Amino acid sequence: MSILQKLAVYRFSRYFKIGFILWDLCVLNGSIILSFFLRYGNMDRINLKEIQTISLLSNLLWIVLLLYKDAYRIIRIERIEIILIRMFKHLSFHMALIAVFVGGLKYSQVSRLRLLYFYIVFFILLFLSRIIFMKVLKYIRAKGFNFKNVIIVGANDAGENMRKILSKDLTYGYRIMGFFDDKVDPFASISAPILGGFDAIQEYVIRESVDEMYIALHIDNLKTIRELTALCERYMVRIKFIPDFQQYTRSRKVEINFYENTPVLILRNEPLEGTLNLLLKKGFDVVFSFLVVVLIFPWLIPIIAILIKIDSPGPIFFRQERSGRENLPFSCLKFRTMKENGFSDTVQATKQDSRITKIGAFMRKTNIDELPQFFNVLWGNMSVVGPRPHMLKHTEQYSELINNYLVRHYAKPGITGWAQVNGFRGETKELIEMKDRVDYDIWYIENWSLLLDIKIIYLTIYNVFKGEEKAY
Repeated sequence: MSILQKLAVYRFSRYFKIGFILWDLCVLNGSIILSFFLRYGNMDRINLKEIQTISLLSNLLWIVLLLYKDAYRIIRIERIEIILIRMFKHLSFHMALIAVFVGGLKYSQVSRLRLLYFYIVFFILLFLSRIIFMKVLKYIRAKGFNFKNVIIVGANDAGENMRKILSKDLTYGYRIMGFFDDKVDPFASISAPILGGFDAIQEYVIRESVDEMYIALHIDNLKTIRELTALCERYMVRIKFIPDFQQYTRSRKVEINFYENTPVLILRNEPLEGTLNLLLKKGFDVVFSFLVVVLIFPWLIPIIAILIKIDSPGPIFFRQERSGRENLPFSCLKFRTMKENGFSDTVQATKQDSRITKIGAFMRKTNIDELPQFFNVLWGNMSVVGPRPHMLKHTEQYSELINNYLVRHYAKPGITGWAQVNGFRGETKELIEMKDRVDYDIWYIENWSLLLDIKIIYLTIYNVFKGEEKAY
């Protein structure tokens, strides 16, 4: 018998919570020790009262952050990026509170540089430990251990969709035994065996080692649902319900809030509705745009202005009314890339468009024409990253053809966006291209994070050097 087989018998996952906390405390205190060696080369100052107070506070605060809303959790199907983002948020909050405490009490013996070393080391070690833990866990599950045996009650689209999610990656650690249903949906494409009807579930649960039961039944089957709940509790099978949200929405991401004891279904989660996230994005926008304006514009704008004037008569900048947040119009600023014409506000630029000047073609290919929009960001009507703003006529046109088109206006428009770095930029010849662009924009609104913004900025720069097919 292999070591993994022997360990699997003990189900160490039950002790994961306390192990997770103890490991993090070891990493934290190890980082404190390393920070002293990096700052002073020795441990002579570690016994000072102020330093011991801050070290104790650091430990207690990290425990509170881990326990708050089960922050230590690692859901089997949770992406590693989400785990790392959650870790980064906790670390940032921890650092801010310690900084306030040290500053407020005027602890002169606590070196600010040593604290900086501590957080750098702590971040690196936490990051590496999370990565290693997830890799080890995936390896164990890929070998067939730490699996949960699952049955799904409800051979329909909702049940099949859950099967696809749980089976998407072997390392999630789920083994789908099959479906139970009295009446299989003839229109559902079921990809796991039908094990029987409702009356066969109890015998199967007794005979087989079932860990979890997912119920994907309509509320009309309330009596059956109650019987299955009692059955699961009797035989220690964890039961999970798949609400039939599809009768309300096709959205892939919904949120449930409780108003007292009444559950309320919210169509989509919007991270930027949170004050902290909003301030974080605003701060990033202002700092990033200010640096671009101060460091790049003083030498770039004169060069571009001369080239535009030499290439064709007309103004250097081009202003156009576009749709902004909440669908309110604003004046979007660009370098002029076309000869002056009467169709700029109604007709999209096309490949080999005769209106585009020579320098304009270069600026469009490299996205230089969009740089003046950093002024729009500083004025507050745009963001560095967000759904690209469209002409007013196109907003009016597509909002009639695409039902959820205006959802993209829940966020400020951006200089670049998730849709653009995924190839959906420039001319839209077919309606499906605009639908796909809208889907990417809505995904961005529902999944925003500062790391995602940074990733989009990186991909935008990368695509400039790589070249884009629709960059015209």
